[in-house]
Amino acid sequence: MELHSDPDRLLPVDPRTRDIARGLYESVAKLPIISPHGHVDPHLLLDDEAFPNPTELLLRYDHYVTRLLHAQGIALNDLTVPDRSGIAPTADPRAAWRRFCENWHLFAGTASGYWLRHEFTELFGLTEQPSADNADALYDRIADVLARHDFRPRALFDQFSIEFLATTDDPLDDLAPHRALAADASFTGRVAPTSRPDAYLNPANPAFIGNVERLAAWSGSAVDDYAGYIDALEARRAHFVANGAVSADHGVLQPLTFELDPAEAASLYKRAARGDLTDAESTVFQGHMLLESARMSVADGLVMTVHPGVSRNHNDETFERFGPDTGHDIPVATTYVEALRPLLQRYGNIPDFHLVLFSVDETSYSREIAPLAGFYQSLYIGAPWWFLDAPDAVLRFRAAVTETAGFYRSSGFIDDTRAFLSIPARHDMARRLDSAFLARLVAEGRVDEPMARRIAVDLVDALPRKVFKL
Repeated sequence: MELHSDPDRLLPVDPRTRDIARGLYESVAKLPIISPHGHVDPHLLLDDEAFPNPTELLLRYDHYVTRLLHAQGIALNDLTVPDRSGIAPTADPRAAWRRFCENWHLFAGTASGYWLRHEFTELFGLTEQPSADNADALYDRIADVLARHDFRPRALFDQFSIEFLATTDDPLDDLAPHRALAADASFTGRVAPTSRPDAYLNPANPAFIGNVERLAAWSGSAVDDYAGYIDALEARRAHFVANGAVSADHGVLQPLTFELDPAEAASLYKRAARGDLTDAESTVFQGHMLLESARMSVADGLVMTVHPGVSRNHNDETFERFGPDTGHDIPVATTYVEALRPLLQRYGNIPDFHLVLFSVDETSYSREIAPLAGFYQSLYIGAPWWFLDAPDAVLRFRAAVTETAGFYRSSGFIDDTRAFLSIPARHDMARRLDSAFLARLVAEGRVDEPMARRIAVDLVDALPRKVFKL
């Protein structure tokens, strides 16, 4: 079967609306990519080595792909995901690729299938649908492309027209790769670190005690000294700012905030450092630290992004065997209005404080997030992410938030990906969908075409620059 990319993909079916959408899309299609939240390893660009093989590049680290194959009964070992023990053998990359091609039909209609189709046709020039019969031929074709010098990461960075790329980093990272990239005159892009302090703020995290011990050792304070703990967190944020960071990211189960007096916070922290908190106390302390993180953002200017609502490592056996980020994180219902009230009471109308709220609970968009963003000066609506960064979900998102908060209280698109090659596919998808949504408003007489064109450009360019202070 033929594989091709329809030039009008994702645009409306109605001919008149499609013509409008096509014009809007053409006005943004070639604009640079601004990617202020993602998970690409900075060493990829620093080392600039050839990608090893098609499986390593396109399957191994993409849990959108591996989870669906696992659901079909294919073991993660057979997709080259290593067992933590190191004892169980993993499949040969070519054998894993064959399993993927045999099951290509599973991805029809999915966001990951759409992105892969874009990559296959636009980057590798494939013209056949993957199948059991052509798996080896496609593997060889992609491998030949990967061997070319113009397919190294830095060349692709330029080819993709990426202007800004943010990574996600541990607060104690020295950020040497970022400094090296910034000092390299041959690399003209901007790659910024992002502090992700969750495992230092949540006593329920298994790594919490070890992390605060490392933090205390770095700062020279006592492990159970709350004031030293706060000072050390602030100092690490300053290190990130000095190395070009624009934001700090927080992944929490629920976006709870609690205001504790210093003595109560110090008492909870002293016990947390010993592992003596109950689950309820851990929740309170983490909520207090989310509020403290907002205070720090007001002081140092880092944009605060909050990604809540995911039950991590839902399957114990998979987590024990293969570790985190292997496809078994599941969305949960999320509420914001009361949970964030202590934070918004204090900082919600400080103009230079930027709080970007994300959700994987679609019901929260129109019920809570859009109304909050429609009042609070500091609050912006994060783009659909993870399970919602899919074509129909993106259109539902626009419909859910626009009538209440408009377009200009949103963040612009966030690709949130580890898969470097999917970045242009994801941003192109968002540009097509926003063009489609705006075209409908034009066709219905709700927005005039010049205004729609301005909005389309601002969603790609002006809004992410404003929200992330670029």
